[in-house]
This record gives sequence, C-alpha cells and structure tokens, in this order.
Amino acid sequence: MLELYQAEGCPHSGKVREKLTDLGVSYTIHNPRLVSGEVRNEQTHAELTELGGQDQIPYLIDTDRQEALYESDDIVDYLEEHYG
Repeated sequence: MLELYQAEGCPHSGKVREKLTDLGVSYTIHNPRLVSGEVRNEQTHAELTELGGQDQIPYLIDTDRQEALYESDDIVDYLEEHYG
C-alpha cells in the first residue's frame, strides 16, 4: 500500500499525485498541514514526524516494499521504477 503525506496547493505534492494518477496506482492520502506549515490534522502530523523524522512533504511510504521517501523528484523516479 502507498501512503502519501502531502498538502493541497503544494506543487511538489501535486507532482507526486499527478504521477500516481498517470500510473493508475491506488494510494492513501494524508493532509497533515497546509503549505504554510499550519498544522490541520494533529494525528497525521504526528505520524509524519514520527515515521519520517521530519516535518517535510511530500513523504511517500510504500508499505509493501518497506520504503519511505521525501523529495518529489525521488518519489516520482521511485514510482516509475517500481510501478511504471
């Protein structure tokens, strides 16, 4: 299962969402905060910082492959390699 921690309006998150859509891959989306940094969901924000160690988005977790990545370009490359 793929889980994406992201923010609406974030161009980097949008790039990842677009690639997931292009590939036809199902995923779960989490919106822990706004692009400005304002926390909108305390629970998912805590998960983001506990799992990844940073308050950085986008953050993709691939539970099937036990991989986790930051940086939209790295995430897109990963998705193309494993799901393209």
